[in-house]
Amino acid sequence: MTQSHSQQLRERLIQRYSEVQQGSWQQHLHFYLKRLTWLLTVRGTVLAKRLFDIVVSSVLLLLFLPFFLLVALLIRLESPGPVLFSQIRVGRWGSLFTFWKFRSMYIDAEARKAKLDMENEMQGGVLFKMKHDPRITRIGRFIRKASIDELPQLWNVLKGDMSLVGPRPPLPTEVDQYSFADRRRLEVIPGITCIWQISGRSDIPFKQQVELDVAYIESQSFWQDLKILLKTIPAVILGRGAY
Repeated sequence: MTQSHSQQLRERLIQRYSEVQQGSWQQHLHFYLKRLTWLLTVRGTVLAKRLFDIVVSSVLLLLFLPFFLLVALLIRLESPGPVLFSQIRVGRWGSLFTFWKFRSMYIDAEARKAKLDMENEMQGGVLFKMKHDPRITRIGRFIRKASIDELPQLWNVLKGDMSLVGPRPPLPTEVDQYSFADRRRLEVIPGITCIWQISGRSDIPFKQQVELDVAYIESQSFWQDLKILLKTIPAVILGRGAY
């Protein structure tokens, strides 16, 4: 867009609002009704999404409680250490929160990561992924493949740190490497599942993950979230791109 074209658009916008100020009471009423409709639509969508998150996460946490206990027992039987793994992740507008998962790695995984950095298989270099990561336990490999390790994040959803659908929450070290365009992912509440997770998961290069997340942000709606949630089920069952 040229500077002259941008200036013309700006002047047209200013003129449009000045006409509202100078118009009749009918024009004023029409303008404020349109503004009210827009606000109600935007805020209503946000409220519906939050209420849906609360109801679904509460129900699933109660239903999955016996299963959670079984997974916890299997993790403890295979390797010593805590059942749950927590990390600081970056949420909407850069806010930090504690992110929960079932532990799928040995307790010295972070210490061993430095030796494996050169074997990173994720294109783009921001994320670290290995198909045959030696830090992952046997039960850990299974719960990762089935995305069971992500289920404790239902607690994050209930608290409001996360949503059921949204871009995956990054680590602070990952955000440090973001370009200005990448930071658009931080404009919305992060989610348990997202558009690229139903399209190939870890097989999708980081740059394409960002593009898909931005496309989601620009077109997000309550119905789109429902579609993503429904498509997540076969994606998890097939396990394509999960490691």
